[in-house]
Parts: sequence; C-alpha cells; structure tokens
Amino acid sequence: MDYARPTELEEALGLLCSKRWTILAGGTDFYPALGAGPLKDDVLDINGLSMLEGIAETDAHILIGARTSWSTVIRTPLPPAFDMLKEAAREVGSVQIQNTGTVAGNLCNASPAADGVPPLLALDAEVELASSDGRRHLPLASFVLGNRKTAREPHEMVTAIRVPKTSAAGRSGFVKLGARRYLVISIAMAAARLVLEGGRVAEAAIAVGSCSAVAQRLSALEDRLRGGDAAALMPLIDAYGFPELTPIDDVRGSAAYRREAAREIVKRAVAGLLGEAERGGLAA
Repeated sequence: MDYARPTELEEALGLLCSKRWTILAGGTDFYPALGAGPLKDDVLDINGLSMLEGIAETDAHILIGARTSWSTVIRTPLPPAFDMLKEAAREVGSVQIQNTGTVAGNLCNASPAADGVPPLLALDAEVELASSDGRRHLPLASFVLGNRKTAREPHEMVTAIRVPKTSAAGRSGFVKLGARRYLVISIAMAAARLVLEGGRVAEAAIAVGSCSAVAQRLSALEDRLRGGDAAALMPLIDAYGFPELTPIDDVRGSAAYRREAAREIVKRAVAGLLGEAERGGLAA
C-alpha cells in the first residue's frame, strides 16, 4: 500500500488522478471499519490540508470546511438555524470523537444513521467537490445516494459543505432516539427548522434519519406546516403518514416502531424550537 499526506490542495487533487485512494480525515469511521484485518488500501491523508478546516462566510453561503471537526461546529457562533447541527454534533460519540471526527467525513461515510445529515438537509446544504478539472456543487440530497454510497467520483475530494444564507433563517431543533442516552447509534432522529412570522409558520424544513437508506426531507409535511398557526402544529404532524420513510427491522428496532418514533421525535424537535422561539420572541 501507499500512504501520502499532502500539504497543498492541488497536490492532493493531483494524487487523486493517479490511482484510487482511500481518503483519511478524522478516521473515526475509517479505523473501526478495519476490524482486526490489515490495512490494504492506498491512503491519502488530508490532515495536512489546513485550508480545509474551519467555518467561514461568503456573501451567499456559510462554508464548513471538509476537515472541520464537530467540536469546532459546537464552539463556533452561528445563527439559531444551526442549533440543530450543534445538537447533532453533541450526539456524535464521545468528546474525543467530536474533537477528531469531521463533518465531511460523516457525510462521505453515508451511513443511514449519520447524525449530521438530517440537520444539513434541513439547511438545504450543498456539497463542494473539487478535482483537477475544477469544482462542482451538489445538493446534499443528491450527494448521499444510499447506504455507504455517495456521488463522489474517485478523482474528487469533498472540500466544503455550503449552507445558503437564505436557508440560515429561523430556529431549529434536533432529537435523536437511541437504546440509551449517550454514545449510541440512532434508532431514529429528526431535525426541524421553522421561520416564524407573527405567530405563523413562514418556512418549514423537516428531515428524518435512520428510517430509510438515506435521510429524508419531509416535503409534504413541510407544505402542511407552512402558513399554520405555530400554536397548532402538533395535530398536523399527528395526521401525517410519513410516506417518505422506508424503515427496516434490525437489532435496534422494528420498522413499525421506527415509523411511530419518527412522528414523536419530529413533534419533540418542533416543540423544542417553538419553546426557544417563545423565550426569544416569536419573530425568529
């Protein structure tokens, strides 16, 4: 096997053109996946690419660099719309894992239970992919294609996650359900973002993870909530059938349980952000 640790992005992109590499960032998914077996892949270690770390702003986007850790997300002052991402960050393993694991790595791993995907979906996030041929941007929903499957080509690297500033409005909440309170893979999780104007819902974004091969935006439920009285949203959620979800039976829970759990945690995520909005004034 070959191992490379470039310190310049162009060097890394050039190496990606030469052969098929396994990209190593935080390693919190990479090393456990090896199990007891030897390392056989050629490894491109991107931890020398300091330009891919941190959170910044442009005129149109908030950029999360590919090497940005979950702890950095937690520490960085961000609009209330990012509260759900911060809450998800606190659920990513232990503090040691949060210090090491990266946001982009969580997306590239493409687990149905990836904690970062539902809140980033609810923020209309895009994935920036770079290669020697240039850059392209994909909506997150078009990047994660299935269980452990993404749209990244072998010669490409994720360099950032972009959140449009138009989607960084309102307040948000995140709820994760597991077999225990901490250090657990989710049975179901939900992220919700609402923009409230005069006590009514002007904008809604709801996403659920661990209840299908890929986390799903609940667009029909969002349509039902939009324009509704903020004090009367729970009956609308209770009446919704969650047709976007395709849960399975596994060791963590049955499909039927997951579907009902999704309804409950969506309600809890919405109730939590409404509580924050009331404390801060409903125009949020």
